[in-house]
Amino acid sequence: MNLAFIMQAVLAIGFLVTALNVSNDILKNHKGELYGAPASKWVKCLGIGALCNFMDTLGIGSFAPTTFLYKATGADIDDLNLPGTLNVGDTFPVVFEAIVFIASVECDPVFLVLMCVSAMLGSYAGAFVVTKWDRNPIRYAMSLFLGLTAVVLIMKAFGFGPFALVGTEIGLKGGKLIAAVIANFVFGALMDIGFGLYAPCMAFCVLLGVDLGACFPVFMGSCALLMPINSLVFVKKSRYDVIGVMGNMVGGCFGVLFAWKVVTSMPVKILTIVVAVVMVWTCYMMLRDAAKEKAAKKA
Repeated sequence: MNLAFIMQAVLAIGFLVTALNVSNDILKNHKGELYGAPASKWVKCLGIGALCNFMDTLGIGSFAPTTFLYKATGADIDDLNLPGTLNVGDTFPVVFEAIVFIASVECDPVFLVLMCVSAMLGSYAGAFVVTKWDRNPIRYAMSLFLGLTAVVLIMKAFGFGPFALVGTEIGLKGGKLIAAVIANFVFGALMDIGFGLYAPCMAFCVLLGVDLGACFPVFMGSCALLMPINSLVFVKKSRYDVIGVMGNMVGGCFGVLFAWKVVTSMPVKILTIVVAVVMVWTCYMMLRDAAKEKAAKKA
């Protein structure tokens, strides 16, 4: 029995336990919301779940676009329940992402497991440190890192400059492995103050020579190990919107399945360009948030 299979089994257990936990809470505390919601809300939430988790599978992230679309479509999600709805609902497609990519994309199992465990440990052990840091210097540093990585990826895609060689490794060893594990520990810790792990983890692995496709199970598995545990708090307090969670759970998994087909059949050059665009977008979002926070402090 190999490590990748064991990890898939752990993720599947996490998926089932979370599903049972949510189902039990809905039947105990939210029957009225489940049966009384209008059909229009079901359609909106299912559609938003599918679209945003399609984008999430490409590395764009789902929290920000989901929040925007809830507001834009009038999906009637109470702001008080928004964090729980996002964390609980997106647990299912994120875990599903990790399971399907681990099964279908070649990645060194030792590298995969070490990266995922380091992110999980970073999220918990690092929470006591990073939550005291100022967000904006981190945003500026990560934006620079992602912007430069996007340039490198474009050079790789079009085969020019000093970065024309595309990484072909499905794992790392020695000093590179140690560097990647330490970096993913930090990226996991930064999730505690709202920084997504997908883009920086993917960027760092690519720069160390990992094949772009092999990065997908790494960053997805890293987040998938965190979310089932994080969602338990919101379920325990019943702080989530039932239809929003169901939309992400059902619609989101269909979105992931479609995106998985797209990603695994996409030519490397096109995939590289898509990932570069994702990194530029993430860079823009970080700089925008930094500007908002700076303006809020001056006000």
